[in-house]
Amino acid sequence: MGAARRVPIEAGFFTIPEARGEPPRLLGSRCRSCGEHFFPRRAICARCLSDDTEDTRLGPRGTLYTYTYVHVPMFGARRAESGGYGVGQVDLPEGPRVQAVLSGGPGDFRIGMPMELDLETLRENRDGEEVVIFRFRPLDAAST
Repeated sequence: MGAARRVPIEAGFFTIPEARGEPPRLLGSRCRSCGEHFFPRRAICARCLSDDTEDTRLGPRGTLYTYTYVHVPMFGARRAESGGYGVGQVDLPEGPRVQAVLSGGPGDFRIGMPMELDLETLRENRDGEEVVIFRFRPLDAAST
């Protein structure tokens, strides 16, 4: 029997690769007029107000700009015993700064560290599918 099918908590924000070893990507947009990238996707460029935007994939790596640690369980998570979670802002090489849940404990983060996009299962839905969110985790030295 294979692994359960994974579905996003909300469609349109990130990819879910078929192979679990492949990294997910954020779904953003790029302005064809000025080259600015955005996450989440935008129909109108916030920089030059052009409506000539195209969908693009962003990440999967970035740099931790800032973070905090929330010392209560994440709402809706199946692992409520974890006791907390990190939240940070990650600068992507394409330009956008993305706010996201971080994977790890309170001592696992430092500003400026490399991060990688990952998926986390929150729960199982009524159809037996894994409901997932995107998050960033510290990039292992072995992965670089």
